[in-house]
Amino acid sequence: MKTFLTAVAISLSATIATADDTVEEIVVTSSRAPTARHLNPGNIALLGSEAVKQAAQAHPYELFSRVAGVWVTRGSGQENLPSIRSPVLVGAGSCGAFLTLEDGVPSRPNGFCNVNQLFELPTELAESVEVVRGPGNALYGSNALHGTINVLVPNPLGRDFANARFELGPNDFVRLTGATLVDGDAPVALGGVVVNDGGFREDSGFRQLKGYLKKSWRLEQGSLTAGFSASDLNQETAGYIFGEDAYKDPELNRQNLNPEAFRNANSQRLILRWLRPGGRFDLDVRPYLRRSEMEFLQHFLPGKPLEENGHTSVGVLTNLRRDNGNSTVSFGLDVDVSEVYLRETQYGPTEGSDFLRETRPEGKHYDYDVEALSVAAYVQSEIRISRRVTLTGGIRAEYAHYDYDNKMLAGNTRDDGTECGFGGCLYTRPSSRSDSFSDVAPKAGALLQVSDAAVVYVNIARGFRAPQMTELYRLQNGQQVSDLDSETIDSLEVGLRSGGDTWQVDGSVFAMRKKNSVFRDAEGFNVNGGRSKHLGIEVAWDVQLSEHWNVALNGTYARHRYDFDVVASRGETFVSGRDVDTAPRWQGSAELRFESLGRIDAALQWVSMGSYYLDAENRYTYPGHDIQNLRISYGLSDRLALTASLKNIANSDYADRADFAFGNYRYFPARGREVFLQLGYTR
Repeated sequence: MKTFLTAVAISLSATIATADDTVEEIVVTSSRAPTARHLNPGNIALLGSEAVKQAAQAHPYELFSRVAGVWVTRGSGQENLPSIRSPVLVGAGSCGAFLTLEDGVPSRPNGFCNVNQLFELPTELAESVEVVRGPGNALYGSNALHGTINVLVPNPLGRDFANARFELGPNDFVRLTGATLVDGDAPVALGGVVVNDGGFREDSGFRQLKGYLKKSWRLEQGSLTAGFSASDLNQETAGYIFGEDAYKDPELNRQNLNPEAFRNANSQRLILRWLRPGGRFDLDVRPYLRRSEMEFLQHFLPGKPLEENGHTSVGVLTNLRRDNGNSTVSFGLDVDVSEVYLRETQYGPTEGSDFLRETRPEGKHYDYDVEALSVAAYVQSEIRISRRVTLTGGIRAEYAHYDYDNKMLAGNTRDDGTECGFGGCLYTRPSSRSDSFSDVAPKAGALLQVSDAAVVYVNIARGFRAPQMTELYRLQNGQQVSDLDSETIDSLEVGLRSGGDTWQVDGSVFAMRKKNSVFRDAEGFNVNGGRSKHLGIEVAWDVQLSEHWNVALNGTYARHRYDFDVVASRGETFVSGRDVDTAPRWQGSAELRFESLGRIDAALQWVSMGSYYLDAENRYTYPGHDIQNLRISYGLSDRLALTASLKNIANSDYADRADFAFGNYRYFPARGREVFLQLGYTR
């Protein structure tokens, strides 16, 4: 199967949604306005409402495994690390490589991301989810380096709907999900999910609440929509297990060596959207207000410090769009103002070597506030120079300013001002200061409509992100703020989309080069000024084999390599040409689906993950894995259905994520064979 998918990738390459979603595929992420996906001048994957329903995700990775080039690794509970045309990134440099949106609005302000921020978004309740791989267009700026995920909440002015689902699973898993539309002059859409999971490892349960409420008003000209969404997570966290192949040991892979670890997080977002069609320009204005707070034990670091962080932000996205038939021009101004805080405190001495105990002291490590301003102006256009050829181009200029207030002693001392041994404490706190960053990113592309059913496109784009606040102000011994500049990535992409009555294919080949990255090495040290190269091909192919049978395949083969040489004074050595760690060259999935008379809906899924290196020096590896899942749904009536899901059919021992750090193999072991039962109602 892997060989077959790779062959298809070399000839076509792709990402595609399920057959039920292909009748009239409309996407909005690429232009902030409804656009036919077939004519979108770039790659964009659409997971429609049917795909979201079928995934019945207990964790985001179960949904995104259906998209080529995307790997959302599963951590403990709802924790996750995303990968989109990239390695799995960790440490200071991991934040901001991916832009997450809710209804087109960034879920967090520039400079204040969190690698786990995907669990704040209501993916379980989404009308659809769109994924753009690689740097976005001019409409989206900082953080859209490797990709963009846009979670679209049901629109009150859309189709009528009502659904409810009750689900039971192993380890005291209970979930209730519901959503409905209340029609009227000012219709309301609302939905919520409540889940409790006891955890398959010791002391690893979680409780999570998510919900949304959207209300729309039809105006004399246009419409006004107000949407509020919120999430709350209380989680007991299971840490790594240690030792080569420890995930295969039945006594180790259910243990929790960090029963004291936890993560508590909540978020709220209020988004208004005013749409006003005009004679010359269509106006789209989206004011928003956001808030989040989180505290968690950093069990993955020596000393296990407690981090507390949060933000409050307000902003507005504006878009003026004109379409005269032969050309479309969009331009606008985006503004974001935020207040951010971060504290890190270690409540006991570090265990381990004298070096670790001395350089990672107990007490307060960081305590700072940041007031941030981000302003961006952009213009993007499409010009149809003939019936078959469309040229695209755009440019975005963005300015970010941080006012940083250090509430502790500056330097790399303990919190009482005393010196650490071995050259100083690991933690360096810069003095209060201000920093500004300006970035300009051009985009250009072309789309050729080869036939009524096939298009070819090419895109050249630059993505960027201003340094994250944790990179600037949570420094390590020997780091200087002046070492940091905006991270950039240059991308070339060539793609093909085609299809017929019973099949669809969508593919792309990409080459990217990134610079000014921050990597974390296997000894926990940050390495600035990193560069990397990324080359790959993606494939997905959807075929309706007969009236009742459908098959969907997707696969990715990519190389992610370091493009710089650093002989670290302490820590790892980085050598150009070596694979970036946690970057499997191969990953893919296949799903065979059977549907009959609206009563039986069954799907057999295979998910494959290739081997990958665990360290920058490419000395240690994880061998990869293959797992199989089965879902069978039976319609009890026109509105009621009973669904059984069998996950990890072969009860394979594998790791959700593998790592090598601080001299040890480290793993998040995966779940074994599990059965989930769901009773669902749909109106």
